[in-house]
Amino acid sequence: MVGGGTAGAAGIFDAALHKREAMMGKSGPSALWKNFKVFRVAAFACIGGVLYGYNQGMFSGVLAMPAFQKHMGEYTANSTLKGWLTAILELGAWIGTLLSGFLAEVLSRKYGVLVASSVFILGVIIQATAITGVGHDAILAGRFITGMGVGSLAMIIPIYNSEVAPPEVRGALVATQQLAICFGIMISFWIDYGTNFIGGTDIETQADAAWLTPICLQIAPAVILFIGMIFMPFSPRWLIHHGREDEALAVLSDLRGLALDHELVRLEFLEIKAQSEFEKRSIAEMFPHLREQTPWNIFKLQFVAIKKLFQTRAMFKRVIIATVTMFFQQWTGINAVLYYAPSIFQQLGLDNTTTSLLATGVVGIVMFIATIPSVLWIDRVGRKPVLTIGAIGMATCHIVIAVIVAKNIDQWKSHEAAGWAAICMVWLFVVHFGYSWGPCAWIIVAEIWPLSTRPYGVSLGASSNWMNNFIVGQVTPDMLKHITYGTYILFGLLTYMGAAFIWFFVPETKRLTLEEMDVIFGSEGTAQADFELMEQINNEIGLAAMLRGDSGHASGEEKGPVVTDEKKVNEHHENA
Repeated sequence: MVGGGTAGAAGIFDAALHKREAMMGKSGPSALWKNFKVFRVAAFACIGGVLYGYNQGMFSGVLAMPAFQKHMGEYTANSTLKGWLTAILELGAWIGTLLSGFLAEVLSRKYGVLVASSVFILGVIIQATAITGVGHDAILAGRFITGMGVGSLAMIIPIYNSEVAPPEVRGALVATQQLAICFGIMISFWIDYGTNFIGGTDIETQADAAWLTPICLQIAPAVILFIGMIFMPFSPRWLIHHGREDEALAVLSDLRGLALDHELVRLEFLEIKAQSEFEKRSIAEMFPHLREQTPWNIFKLQFVAIKKLFQTRAMFKRVIIATVTMFFQQWTGINAVLYYAPSIFQQLGLDNTTTSLLATGVVGIVMFIATIPSVLWIDRVGRKPVLTIGAIGMATCHIVIAVIVAKNIDQWKSHEAAGWAAICMVWLFVVHFGYSWGPCAWIIVAEIWPLSTRPYGVSLGASSNWMNNFIVGQVTPDMLKHITYGTYILFGLLTYMGAAFIWFFVPETKRLTLEEMDVIFGSEGTAQADFELMEQINNEIGLAAMLRGDSGHASGEEKGPVVTDEKKVNEHHENA
């Protein structure tokens, strides 16, 4: 009885996967055009990524501007204070991320984006007041509040994208978040390069508008995002989980461009509903006092959900994958480059601020271009090979840069070719990050969680990202000053370790629905009763009947296909 329940539930997932694959066709660029309405919705939502990317790239150029350095005084001259001025954004983002799980679950993913956009706009306004004389205090406070908005957007938008996307293009749509970040970085670098000429390029003549203009321009995409999200659909998964099934079915039908009664729409709807019912009943059994979905119960439930992440081996594996992947993403050193690119290029022999800003602009271009192939083909190639190859490429670039710097650190003027070789390796490093760890790390964090714990699981992974981001941003100026080429050795060794972690510990998740992640991560180990409950729900809502009808099996004839499906699922687990 128990064994049959386990195999039956797993078999339903496996049968659903094969049925959907037969109907949905290929992944990749053709699938993107086939689902252009979904792509358009997700691309617009990724304006949040543009905000984050613009903020990252913009401030690196601002830090190098003579007028800003004059206005900030010791906060740009002292390497530790300079680290705080930069990293305070990531500290705010870490707090925003922790709060966003509750926000996304109570208000919805859509309204959560609206709230986060409002916080971001407030932070930009406060930063703009730095011109009045409060100086570094306004920048610190404004960047902290802006960070809270950015952190929330970075957590909620991947969830929103993954929940509006069909499985065959989900990776590509979530990857548009990283493409949006890269686009924001790229335009910010070139805006910095242009505004650097306002009033002149030296400390005596450069106007404060040179650094104030790029700071204030952040508000434009934030306002566009706020207004546009008002007209975007709710997440169908969130609607089903909150009892708004008719709306969810209508949204799915509209997003897929298919009729309400189309088989693919019904299949996806029933799968989502089955997972939602399973999570609700499981929590009701464990915590009956939280059965009703009131805001206060949902607030308390977030702590229950976070606790649930650590209670089973299968769920704890998700925690490790999400947090450690984000740890390694940050310790590749990507944000050390993005936050301090002009300073790094000056250390590599480009003494002129204008020239270093120009070289920084190239960083934005190559990263943006390198991200595009990942967006188009990530659902064909998979996550593991892309992450592994990217990490090896980045680590090798770091080691080469370290060797060049060690040999030429005090003689760049007589060895200009060596300096340009190191700069080219920085550009190549950014290329490797652009197609791999930029989009793929966020894809993994967004797609591995069950419905009830997804906001909190993504929040936990994003929290790891932002905390490590904060540490890297804080310590990089001191590292570049005191250990010079050792900075690149450290980043290189950690990135090699990241490649090994991905290859040996992270399972491949491409082309699986969010609900089927439970099978990949071996969640049958949580309790046999869970699978009996899932099988009962599948029968109640008609998902089992729909799949058996397609295979020609009668309602009670489970035995044959169940045994076959169980073998397939066990093979999945062994491979994972």
